[in-house]
Order: sequence, then structure tokens, then C-alpha cells
Amino acid sequence: MANTPESQKPDSGTTRIVAGETASKPKRRRTVEIALAVGLVLLIGAGAAVASAVSNSNQAAPAPATTPAAELKLGYFSNVTHGPALVGTSKGIFAKELGETKLTTQVFNAGPAAIEALNAGAIDATYIGPNPAINSYVKSNGESISIIAGAASGGAQLVVKPEITSAADLKGKVLSTPQLGGTQDVALRAWLGHQGFKTNTDGSGDVNINPTENAQSLKLFQDGKLDGAWLPEPWASRLVLEAGAKVLVDEKDLWENGDFTTTILIVNKKFAAEHPETVKALLKGHVESVNWLNNASAQEKATTINAVLKDTAGKPLPANVIERALQNIKFTTDPLAGTYKKLLQDGVDAGTTKTADINGIFDLRTLNEVEGKKTSAAGLGQD
Repeated sequence: MANTPESQKPDSGTTRIVAGETASKPKRRRTVEIALAVGLVLLIGAGAAVASAVSNSNQAAPAPATTPAAELKLGYFSNVTHGPALVGTSKGIFAKELGETKLTTQVFNAGPAAIEALNAGAIDATYIGPNPAINSYVKSNGESISIIAGAASGGAQLVVKPEITSAADLKGKVLSTPQLGGTQDVALRAWLGHQGFKTNTDGSGDVNINPTENAQSLKLFQDGKLDGAWLPEPWASRLVLEAGAKVLVDEKDLWENGDFTTTILIVNKKFAAEHPETVKALLKGHVESVNWLNNASAQEKATTINAVLKDTAGKPLPANVIERALQNIKFTTDPLAGTYKKLLQDGVDAGTTKTADINGIFDLRTLNEVEGKKTSAAGLGQD
């Protein structure tokens, strides 16, 4: 049989090695086959890992670990309607409940600015009016915030020049609210719509609405450059008692039993998921602050709130102003969830939000655990 060159010999695919002998195959082929064998082992191992991963994917993922936050950044306004925040910070109630969690605070003029800070991560929770909270929830498809408690009911009025005696007198007039899309802004626009007036978010319309900081609204009214304003306390009382305004509409007259939400407590959803213990501590402090306000004497409340307003707003309120303001407000942990469908519709009518499903906006489970009683979410979330 003729010799066949090595490059043309048939390859059986195996190499037989006997002890004491050398392999009949060249070293290069042995190296290749060893590499193939190693590769096969690795491939089998990888397949096992994939199979394990697929199997594990069918099991429930473990809940993420939660820990108390190193810091809680809390927002609120220098308004009497934010009494629980003023009391909780000034009397050290929040700090006591938060323990080793550092408390830092930021003061806002109106809700939309606070929402912007919350969404940007500048704060973790805030006291706020309901309409900006609804708007944030709607815009984020339910991902941004949860309402975790109420704080105050009442304490918002449309105050005007004395010569204005009816809604009809407002045609062509200039009014103000704290900020476009804020709770009082929505209330004014919705009410004017029911009176047959058209308003636009750019300030034009049958009645001109200029969103203005509260302190500036007082000055403009005193200077005769503003015909009226829909404001929370203490600003409504300040225009009445310091600038000669009169009440054209007390918002409580527009709601069943006079109950409407002025201030609530909300939290960033991501923060709440990562730090439920911190949220619970915040709610403990909030409940204690509300209880203090409801049990303290009028003088104690006025003194405590005024001390905070002096620090945050520059000066305390006159005694008659804070007395009138406190008479118009009810402090409560109930967010009055049954009013939120109307609040949403008011926002739609005002042109500051859109029709949406707000089911899920409330998470009152921790509040109810802390208080030991049931506050209803009215079918709009967990309670």
C-alpha cells in the first residue's frame, strides 16, 4: 500500500495512548483536543448555570433590604395651615422620633415648587396642598408620590376689595394665588368657572389671575394694584386685618359639612420603599404634632407657631391675625380621601391637570398602624 502523506491520512477523531508509549498523533492535535475538551466542560457548566437561573426566575425575588435613612429632608410652608410641620420641627418631635436619622428642612411658598424639589430628590417628603400632589401623581403615572396622612382642613378664602360685593363684580379684575397649579389657584379657577367666567393659565381671561408669592400679594393689595386673592392662612387674615380686605368666598362653604383638605403629608415613593422605618418615624412625629395642636391652649398654639414664623418668615404675626387664622383651621390626620375625585375634576376644569385614574394615590397603612384606628382611602389606595 502506498504511503499517504500525513496531510491526506483519514482522521479517526480519537487518539490511543498506551502507558510507556508516546502518542501517535502530533503534539499540535493533542493540544487542540485538550482545548476542545476543556471547552466542552465549560459549556456544560454554563448550561447548568443558565438552567439554574431560569429555574430561579420562576421563584419570587427576595424583597430588597430596607434600612432607616441616614437623613430625612422634609419640606413645608411658612403657613399656619402647616401647623403640624411648624410644631413638629420647633418642639423637636420629629427629631425625637427619627432618632439617629438626621432631619433637614426646606421652606417653600407653594406646592408646585415643593413637588419639583421632591421629584428632583432635593427633599424626601413634604407638607403640601392636595392639588399639586394629584398633579404629580397623574404626570408620573402613579410613580412619584404617596399621600400618607392629612394635616389640616379649612383655612382658605377669597378676600377682595370692600367695593366688590358679588362674583359679577370680578369681571376684568386682577386676582392672585400663591402659584399656578397650587391648591388655592385651582380652587379659584374652578370657582370662577362655575360663575361663568373664563380664565387661562397664562393669566388672561374674563378675570386676570396672577400667581404671586403670598407676601407680595399683601403688598400689592395694600398698594391698590390687586383686587383680591384666594389665599391660605395666615395670608387671608393678614389681608383682612392689615389691608382692609373682606371675605367674598370662604372655601368651607363650597364643601359638604365644610370639610376640605388644605394640607397633607406626602412622601417620595422610592424613599418610602427603601426606608419604611423612617417614614413610620415621621408619621409618629406627625401624629404627635397634630395631637399637640388639638390639645394645646390657643395661647400655646399661637406662641409656638409664631416662634417658627419669626424664624422662617422674618417676623411673628400680630395676635389678632394668628387668632383669626387658627379659628379657621382644623388640624387632622385624615386627608379626607372622599374629596379627591372632586379635587381632580377641579384641576381638570382649571386647566392645570388632565383626566386620570388616581386609584393608588393613598397609602394610609402606616398611619393606621401608628394611630391604631382606620382612616379610609375611599377606594383610592391602601388603608
